[in-house]
Amino acid sequence: MTVDPLLLDPPRLDPRHYEPARVPYEVRRYAGTPDTLAVGRPGKVGLLELAFEKIGERTELTGHYQKSPLQIMRPLYFDPARPDLAVTFLMSTGGGVLQADRLRTDLRCGADTATHLTTQAATKVYRMEFDYATQLVNLDAGPRAYVEYLPEPVIPFVDSRLYQRTVLTVDPTATVLAGETVLAGRLARGERNAYQVFASDLEVRRPDGRLVALDTVRLEPGGAGVTGPAVLAGHDVMASLYAITPLAPATLVADTLHEALSAFGLLHGVSVLPDDSGAWLRLVGSDTRACAAALRAAWDAVRRLLIGAPAPDLRKT
Repeated sequence: MTVDPLLLDPPRLDPRHYEPARVPYEVRRYAGTPDTLAVGRPGKVGLLELAFEKIGERTELTGHYQKSPLQIMRPLYFDPARPDLAVTFLMSTGGGVLQADRLRTDLRCGADTATHLTTQAATKVYRMEFDYATQLVNLDAGPRAYVEYLPEPVIPFVDSRLYQRTVLTVDPTATVLAGETVLAGRLARGERNAYQVFASDLEVRRPDGRLVALDTVRLEPGGAGVTGPAVLAGHDVMASLYAITPLAPATLVADTLHEALSAFGLLHGVSVLPDDSGAWLRLVGSDTRACAAALRAAWDAVRRLLIGAPAPDLRKT
């Protein structure tokens, strides 16, 4: 972005910019000084800022700032049903999240834009001996914007500690489809619930700051446990999809999500969001492919309902 970092308040490399305002106790109690690179050292603060605007007949990237390990390539346009939609892959040069990492991503989607944002691969959270890692995502959807934020799953490795906070600021006339998936660990290696803590907060807000919805997840295998009711209940995958939209009644969005999931035989729940602002679902299962297919089916169904277009093939390998 064409913004002088010294003019930001606070500047980009000020801890107040990249550190969460609040870290849950379950994560914060691991705070410490690593014997390698500490918080704030080169390579430990990843920043990504993207701005999209509608120019002519399609959405264009008009602002871009990145600081390793976060980066992107150029947006792509390969959705045959929506050639105006900018598909952008969020990437990390580090291969995963390490102890003392502080990552922040700011995504601004202007009026009438159409954007799909996803990660290139799963987010791997590596073993940590000191401190913890945080990941902040701030997504702003302007008037009449259509935004899909559907990252690949988070995989917390043994002894990892991660707090991620996602804030969706959605104009009342905008639509945002946002997903979040977390696995119990490296399942192919037989590693299940060996991480120390995974904590996540997802907030939906209006431009005036009003809180519409808050989804809080706290998974601490060595603390309260994660295998009982109201958590993973013995399953290996937990996935959520949030549809904030004025394009259809909330009850219709919820019914559409429920119908899309009914054929998969997975444990799931669907509910409307406050103020008739949309609907959301959560599912759990132990077959990663089945869970991914179910989440895609839900995305495809609600997409067809809202914009009359099927979910595209994202060409990931």
